Amino acid sequence: MTPYNLVNMAKFLGFDMIALTDHNSCLNCKAAVEAGEQVGLTVVPGMELCTVEEAHVVCLFPTVEDAMGFHHYVQENTVSIPNDPEIFGKQVIMDAIDQMLGEEPCLLINASNISVSHVAELVRQFHGAAFPAHIDKSAYSVIASLGVVPEDAGFSAVEISHSGDISLLKKTNPEINDKILLRNSDAHYLEHMEDPLAWLELPEATAEALIEALNGEVFVEWG
Repeated sequence: MTPYNLVNMAKFLGFDMIALTDHNSCLNCKAAVEAGEQVGLTVVPGMELCTVEEAHVVCLFPTVEDAMGFHHYVQENTVSIPNDPEIFGKQVIMDAIDQMLGEEPCLLINASNISVSHVAELVRQFHGAAFPAHIDKSAYSVIASLGVVPEDAGFSAVEISHSGDISLLKKTNPEINDKILLRNSDAHYLEHMEDPLAWLELPEATAEALIEALNGEVFVEWG
């Protein structure tokens, strides 16, 4: 799941836009964005943040610079634990043609000190948009951690996994009924990248247009 490979697999599958959201890191976003530019695919820089409640929240940004600003903020607000490559694997940083530039020495799977209730507003300060990831999952989701999607957290969208029951979720968690419901791949391996099914009707295939839609700043159709 290297930057060059995931971008070209997405292009082969027919995607117009993808996002790269490594856990608690944006260090490979620059490479993925550059690889996307080479093949004509929009790559949105982002991060899958692990909050202090151990809930995952997807954070997307219009530019690599904004993403890296948020990356440094997260680093400053996460307890630094050295990674053990023999247990957790190498955390490799690559360029746009998958040459290795280095490794992230700090473990990226542990929780930050950032609360779910603060993520959306914090991400907006970096010109981005945030939404809770895979809310139907029994671990690392806001519903698993808190029981609900907090209405005062400022999310305009939520993500449901491909196996999630949307009708049931709407009944058990009515707070999501007025939100954009996303179904992203959450792919960790190339073979998990499926044909494009979910869609958002945007005025243009740019990170800026996507972020405006996810922040509820413009009306969009979705499915």
